[in-house]
Amino acid sequence: MDYRNILTEKKDSLFIITINRPETLNALNEDTVGELEHAFDQGSADPGVRVIIITGQGNKAFVAGADINEISTLPSVKAAQDKSTRGIDILFKIEHCDKPVIMAINGYALGGGCELAMAGDIRIASDNAKFGLPEINLGIIPGYGGTQRLPRLVGKGMAKMMIFSGMIIDAQRAFQIGLVEKVVPAGQLMEEAISLANLLAQKPPVALAMAKRSINDGLEVDLRRGCAMESSNFAVACSTEDRREGTRAFLEKRKPRFKGF
Repeated sequence: MDYRNILTEKKDSLFIITINRPETLNALNEDTVGELEHAFDQGSADPGVRVIIITGQGNKAFVAGADINEISTLPSVKAAQDKSTRGIDILFKIEHCDKPVIMAINGYALGGGCELAMAGDIRIASDNAKFGLPEINLGIIPGYGGTQRLPRLVGKGMAKMMIFSGMIIDAQRAFQIGLVEKVVPAGQLMEEAISLANLLAQKPPVALAMAKRSINDGLEVDLRRGCAMESSNFAVACSTEDRREGTRAFLEKRKPRFKGF
């Protein structure tokens, strides 16, 4: 597929997706959403890819939001729900991919951009990043899962304050409330994201996948069922050659060489 709005790059075992509409602050129109899904499917299906990074082109915006022109011309309630459902489905695909997904957030991450960022596993923000779900100011609400993921990350009260008011917060405030895991100088953003991605790429892929599943799925159930999920996923990790290699390497006091099975 030839992309007009997305750039992709494979660097060793990393797959980098860059949303490339800087003239619109990387806003998500329908074409871009479709290309993002296709690119993500490509990276997640590639057995040579261990970690996926998603970022935005330029230093002004990660994704400044959805394309307001498209929202303003939605012809029906059904069209609005279809648009929301499609976005939600794609973000679930990102969230539940077995490979770690790092969001490198440069500049504005508003509306759909903030929702996209929240679907990642780890968020690293540049010090000029801005976050918010300002849809209330357009007479609507978040439609790509923002009302659900934000309270899970920052708590119900803070999520309500942000969503009800449409307030926009800076990177340091996002870090303080738990919306991002790290803030770095803008010029170091991709270096930091790639460094973390390379670290994760050295870990055993099956164990990473089982850890990700245990955390994501376990948060949706009670503690007893979550621990049962962990036990099953622990058993899967223990069935791998990487478990044998990891334990041997520890006992032999050497660095493990994980193969991914």
